[in-house]
Amino acid sequence: MHKSMQIAAALVLGASLSMTAMAADAVGGRRARASAASPSPAAASPATEAPFVKVNGVSISQDFADAFISEQKARGAPDSPELRNAVRDELIRRELLVQQAKKEKLDKKPEIAAKIEVARQAALIGNFVQQYLQKNPIKDEQLKAEYEKAKAQVGGTEYKARHILVKEESEAAAIIASLKKGAKFEELAKQSIDPGSKDNGGDLNWAPPGNYVKPFADALTGLEKGKYTETPVKSQFGYHVILLENTRPMTFPSFDELKPRLMQQAQAQQVAKMIDDLRAKAKVE
Repeated sequence: MHKSMQIAAALVLGASLSMTAMAADAVGGRRARASAASPSPAAASPATEAPFVKVNGVSISQDFADAFISEQKARGAPDSPELRNAVRDELIRRELLVQQAKKEKLDKKPEIAAKIEVARQAALIGNFVQQYLQKNPIKDEQLKAEYEKAKAQVGGTEYKARHILVKEESEAAAIIASLKKGAKFEELAKQSIDPGSKDNGGDLNWAPPGNYVKPFADALTGLEKGKYTETPVKSQFGYHVILLENTRPMTFPSFDELKPRLMQQAQAQQVAKMIDDLRAKAKVE
């Protein structure tokens, strides 16, 4: 496929449905487009920059095109003549469809107006949150503290375990009695109510204790290799019989490796707190 055709196809499949572009249309396009009969403030002055393109007398502003191009660049598209030509073609297609939709008065339908408002809100919210995070940056010290906390919780050892989960303590006790008589753990695991492991002999693969609920983790770390819990282990899921097969040292990822994820989590928490503060001060009826 020719390079420019590939770019155009990507725009149609992805960017043509982008929230930024939808929101710009949602406002009615007055800041981005101006009809010949009702020019926008940007088109009123002779000194104003020429429109990016006109479609049936409706101007699409350079600002609107630049916003669209910027979004494609943020998605990884290199700035090039091919990209700008593809964006031009896409904006023409979009404008033709918008004009046709308006001819059929779709913009007057309440359910469509509601969708437009949702898109407008999403664009405003997205830009507000981005601005808020820029004004309130997360410091490396905070991320490093969270890193050390996570590292301590995970520990330095991984465990290879199996388990059998049942609803009643008496069922777990009966399974333990069968194990003491020589029954195979993998066979007894077929009784488990854990759908993720029952068909694999109760295998939980390798994992650090921090991956499990506390009662399970405490019982697991207290076992010797090859041993199983001789009393049922109760958790919010039911009663477990746990077998420890092996252990191995665990290399925790470096701070730099985890930093993007830690940043994402910290920003999400920061935004959630900001929203909670706004909600606490708001009058909701």
